[in-house]
Amino acid sequence: MNEKHMRTRLVHAGENELAKKIASSVSVPKVLPIYMSSVFSFDDVPSLDAVYAGDASGYVYSRMTNPSTDAVEEILAAAEGADGALVFASGMAAIVTSIIANVKSGDHVVSSPVLYGGVYDYFKHELPRFGVEVTFVDFEDMDALKAAIRPNTKVVYTETISNPLMEVLNLPEIAKVAHAHGCKFIVDNTFATPAVAQPLKMGADIVVYSTTKYLGGHSDLIGGAILSNAENINEMHRYFTLYGAIMGPFEAWLLARSLRTLDLRMKQHSENALKVAQFLEKHPKVERVYYPGLDSSPYKALTKEMFVEGRCGGMLSADIVNGEAGASTLIKECSTIKFVPSLAGVSTTISYPAKTSHRAYSPEDMKAAGISMGQLRFSIGLEEADDIIAELEKALEKV
Repeated sequence: MNEKHMRTRLVHAGENELAKKIASSVSVPKVLPIYMSSVFSFDDVPSLDAVYAGDASGYVYSRMTNPSTDAVEEILAAAEGADGALVFASGMAAIVTSIIANVKSGDHVVSSPVLYGGVYDYFKHELPRFGVEVTFVDFEDMDALKAAIRPNTKVVYTETISNPLMEVLNLPEIAKVAHAHGCKFIVDNTFATPAVAQPLKMGADIVVYSTTKYLGGHSDLIGGAILSNAENINEMHRYFTLYGAIMGPFEAWLLARSLRTLDLRMKQHSENALKVAQFLEKHPKVERVYYPGLDSSPYKALTKEMFVEGRCGGMLSADIVNGEAGASTLIKECSTIKFVPSLAGVSTTISYPAKTSHRAYSPEDMKAAGISMGQLRFSIGLEEADDIIAELEKALEKV
């Protein structure tokens, strides 16, 4: 047999046979490899049929499953005590999938009014286009929540720690109301993470995340996740693959790396944020501080009941004097504390909700939600807390 051309040898050397050898090895990599393969090959048709039927383990196409995404889903499920997880290309993809898997035209959703701006936009403007009505109601008023639920209500939706007012809701009580009316209770746990709160243990049916934030934690990936019981995960997996917003293998590898240190990071984020909140609360250039860990917070008692070791996460908001002018000056005068339209990295950052995350709110809706033009949201990082405070103190002198 003639030797194959170099072009052919280059295409096929180190391919299937090497992969089989690695798979059968008695040693395994200490760190999970990145499986950058869009498709997987089979020796024959019966092998393919067996994988599709569930009679054999294997992978077909990475839009459905991939070893890298499987690995990070296993880590996420372990963190939250869930049966399973699904990982997405963004937090919005995860949230939208959690909704469309549970509603159809003619159905109704009840939501708390203070949400991440993208979710609010989706609820307010997109869902009605497809015949799904959304009612926004204050979840601190249980009677109002009960009154808002209709026979066609399918989903009750909220956030563990609201964005940007840092409100904490009584998740076990809301879960009871939702389940009494046959509704799925979906909770966005992005600001908290499993290292601060675990909504599934408090009655939530589905928990959603923007893994871009604390779960990733290093400002270097975009992603989302859904965690739930086996039945819900199986139901949502169809929409997961159908709409194709699956997380890529490299992002899954980055997320798996980050999750290894989540508990340590959230402990430090929480400790730092409390110190900064206490400083800001006493400063004359700050009108109000929103942080559930403060003794002055109306949510302090609830955090002791619901949150891990009293942690309240690294997010806080503050109303700066002189409104937009004061907020803009503070942003300008900070040096290492950068102005970014996101959160939850290792370094402290500032966001301006009225100009970024909640830009989709009308002025009337923003006012009703309690979001002012002088309100800044701080993502407190892992630096030494005294250094963060010193920089803020210097910047506030210019306000």
